Amino acid sequence: MDATKKRVAIVGASASGLTACKHALAKGFRPVVFEAAGDGVGGVWRRTLASTRLQTPAFAYRFSDFPWPADVSGAEVFPRHDQVVEYLAAYARRHGVTECVRFGCKVLAAEYAGVPDEEAAAWERWSGNGEAFGDGSGEWLLTVQHPGSEATQIHRVDFLILCTGRFSGVAHTPTFPPNRGPEVFHGQVLHSMDYSNMGHAAADELIRGKRVAVVGSGKSAFDTVAECAAANGGRYPCAMICRSGRWMVNGGFVWGVSLGHLFCNRLAELTVHKPGEGLALALLAILLTPLRWLLSKLAETYFKMQIPMEKHGMVPEESFAGSMSGCRLGVLPDKFYDRVEEGSILIKRARSFSFCTDGLVLDDDDTSERVDADVVVLATGFRGDQKLTDMFVSATFKQQIVAAPLYRQCVHPRIPQMAVIGYTENLTSIYTFEMMAKWVAHLLAGAFRLPSIVRMEASAAEWDEHLVMRRHGEGGGGKPCLGGVSTWYNDEMCRDMGYEPRRKKGILAEWLQPYRPADYAGIL
Repeated sequence: MDATKKRVAIVGASASGLTACKHALAKGFRPVVFEAAGDGVGGVWRRTLASTRLQTPAFAYRFSDFPWPADVSGAEVFPRHDQVVEYLAAYARRHGVTECVRFGCKVLAAEYAGVPDEEAAAWERWSGNGEAFGDGSGEWLLTVQHPGSEATQIHRVDFLILCTGRFSGVAHTPTFPPNRGPEVFHGQVLHSMDYSNMGHAAADELIRGKRVAVVGSGKSAFDTVAECAAANGGRYPCAMICRSGRWMVNGGFVWGVSLGHLFCNRLAELTVHKPGEGLALALLAILLTPLRWLLSKLAETYFKMQIPMEKHGMVPEESFAGSMSGCRLGVLPDKFYDRVEEGSILIKRARSFSFCTDGLVLDDDDTSERVDADVVVLATGFRGDQKLTDMFVSATFKQQIVAAPLYRQCVHPRIPQMAVIGYTENLTSIYTFEMMAKWVAHLLAGAFRLPSIVRMEASAAEWDEHLVMRRHGEGGGGKPCLGGVSTWYNDEMCRDMGYEPRRKKGILAEWLQPYRPADYAGIL
């Protein structure tokens, strides 16, 4: 196969799109990256709050072959958003990715052509033969809108990689009964996505000197509340409306031991159930459940001592270990609870809320409370599924992409010649995105063939059952996350690509040290 003659398209120039392009280039392909934004690579990192930082330390959030600059990794444990953008841009320049990106080009639709639906439905193997490009008869038709024009153009490609992420594009907005929604409010209502997209100066102008209420308990809610409090102080306190607390920590260590060593090494993964683990490992996970409970309680006790969450009613309902497994752990903004103490932030717990003319009405069991506001920011998440479904022309593909899980978190068994990178997360997402990109690049290069569709669906369903349990079993969240089984997942990916999964030197290092991106630098 002549890789240079195969047409590969990547949608999105965020971290996942950049690493997908880099590894496709390494295999001899010449991919085209369509990026809707016209101002550069980086995805959501280019359009975020002024105070936003990484949620994982720099040494864990990096590509395997591209370390952070010494002045960042040494001084900034959690780099700022502008430093993340520059890191991603430098990675793109270093590996020739920037030249592949077509900025300002928005992919409006993707249609699979060349193979009749009834023929594709009868396939026993993905794409007909288990290979990335099938027998060469199928292709994707991409409808692309180019910058400065309403006109569109059709691009034909042999393989499509979607790297559109989950945290942009389609906001999740709550629904309300009649006359209790935003339509009755006399102030301004916007989603945190729109607030982030405004730019720092416009966002500051919007909130300064205003009574602001922020609805949500995730990282974007905490960051938005902290920004409002810094801008207005105690004169116009910012109200944070949430149902329950979230594990938001002030660092990555518990009594001097990193969270990675406690929850993210091979020994820790023995304490949780894993897809395809077999009877012996399943029994071992049951026997080691007390150890996981103990580690979770140690972390909870430590952070309760460090952070006044109990005093302000923000102790989470789920365990710390559950938060780690479900990717619901965040880093607390600087001086957050100091601002609560001084009265710049008001924390309001409520089961539900609605709008009135002058603000919000909070309902909690048999009581209600009114919160006056001029601006309401809804930090209520995103509809990642809709971003995928909106991409396809085929009604069948629209239904299939969300109805059934992805094999290896990358490939849908029933949608040929296409991969998705960056939809499933990890505590250090860039680390997982790169492993997915390497796996897809090896698939493109013909390093391995996928098994039968039946086997792919069975494996994907087993993984999905595990991920659903982790993201819903202990208190919430709707995003698939590999939090507690990332090494187990990487082992499967390594075996597919023909690499040894155990990559550390010495048995103690293998079992006690968490895997880092650099451990996989040898996988090319």
